[in-house]
Amino acid sequence: MKKFSIKQLLLYLTFLLFILYGPIYRDISVDELKVDYTNKYSKFINVDDLQVHYRIEGEGTPIVLIHGTASSLHTWDAWTAELKKTNKVIRMDLPAFGLTGPNATADYSIKSYTNFLHKFLTKIEIDTFYFAGNSLGGNIAWNYTAEHPNKVKKLILVDASGLPTNKPQPAVFKLAKTPLLSDLFLYITPKFFIKKNIREVYADDTKITDELITRYHKMALRDGNRQAFIDRARMDFKLGSKANLDKLKSIETPTLLIWGAKDNWIPLDNGKRMDRVMQNSKLVVLENSGHVPMEENPDESLAILKSFLNNE
Repeated sequence: MKKFSIKQLLLYLTFLLFILYGPIYRDISVDELKVDYTNKYSKFINVDDLQVHYRIEGEGTPIVLIHGTASSLHTWDAWTAELKKTNKVIRMDLPAFGLTGPNATADYSIKSYTNFLHKFLTKIEIDTFYFAGNSLGGNIAWNYTAEHPNKVKKLILVDASGLPTNKPQPAVFKLAKTPLLSDLFLYITPKFFIKKNIREVYADDTKITDELITRYHKMALRDGNRQAFIDRARMDFKLGSKANLDKLKSIETPTLLIWGAKDNWIPLDNGKRMDRVMQNSKLVVLENSGHVPMEENPDESLAILKSFLNNE
């Protein structure tokens, strides 16, 4: 009986799954997604030849909200509904994600993101603002603040990345870095796979709705986003040098750290370490939240944010 190597078996499995399920998980065009995932506030602006999807709602002191990996501006819906009563709320789909999609260079380094953000905010004429980011968005936010300290009035980091976690990477990132398996991901991205990842970032599974899973799934299938996710996952986002650690330490901006005690992706210990490193920070822990408190427990996390913003 002929023996097959692991590589041959994986190639065979890839081919078989593609034949059986490939058409189900085709790329979805931006125009198709716009029907369900844009509204009257949605606009598109050209930044570095990308058509960036963004929304501006409300009046008052601007607050910029940026999402994490594989997410979109919709993760801030609940916060925006309240914040727009008192603030001008700006949020966008970052390059590689949401309706914005991949950039031409496949460069998703933190520096690339902070450069993008600076160009975007300059184009929409936002000068000084409050700044909140979750996960990858938090990493971008604190790096941007270190580079442009006079622009950020207050910084809010929600389960932010930027420090080593001292634990294995989530499975989805390992998959994206593994040859053949990452190729499989480009064609086979079933809904149950998306649900599995959402279950990892939520503490309470009962709050995961089919509508939520469908949104994340369709955004993943946006034309080009699967390859962009792989390219982003292969970037090294760890703080590996003294220079980057010094950048985190240099931030004097008043900073609120909101952390889910049950975060399995970026554990609470990271929040505690970040709080010790930063000069002017305060850590607040949400006992019943996972990695995305603003989405999982919006009322509780928003109350903490409002108290921070109102305390001059």
